[in-house]
Amino acid sequence: MSANTEVNRAVGWSIVLSVLMIVAGILAIIVPPASGIAAMILVGWLMVFSGVAHMVFAWRAYSGWGLFWETILGILYVAAGGYILLHPVAGLASLTIVLAACLLLESVLEFILAFQLRPLSGSGWLLFDAIITLILAIMIWRTWPASTLWVVGTLVGISMLFGGVTRLMISLATRRVVSAFRGELPEAAPGH
Repeated sequence: MSANTEVNRAVGWSIVLSVLMIVAGILAIIVPPASGIAAMILVGWLMVFSGVAHMVFAWRAYSGWGLFWETILGILYVAAGGYILLHPVAGLASLTIVLAACLLLESVLEFILAFQLRPLSGSGWLLFDAIITLILAIMIWRTWPASTLWVVGTLVGISMLFGGVTRLMISLATRRVVSAFRGELPEAAPGH
């Protein structure tokens, strides 16, 4: 198989994945409660698997107090993951309030940094970002727990949408470069 064919196939699959990510992101934005709960279920399973891995690692690598503490940590991960799996909306509510607190802290730090960098060109954009982040944090905080049903799912959807668009633009640019250099790529030697 030639190098051109392999590159074209990889770019084609990347474009397909990009479109799927864009569609999934749009769906997540349209139905944020479902995407938020799906994200929490994924987090729950990851915590359960992580807890099991901690316990297996503890039994293989530790003895004494190390075994005890690593096993306790594994049990806590499994219990928290199990709770999230059984009560994903409660997990989503907790994650939403933590997200609001993180955004509030981020905005405070951005305000400080914006005023420290005030003489520099472009520091106004940092101040603008701090204001928008603060507004978002307050909006989530003031509407909590009702915001639980839209915040995480919407943010996951936006992330997927922009990730898909970015990947699509990179894939299309790669396709243009490959088309421009078509015929210049050496053929793969037999057996490689």
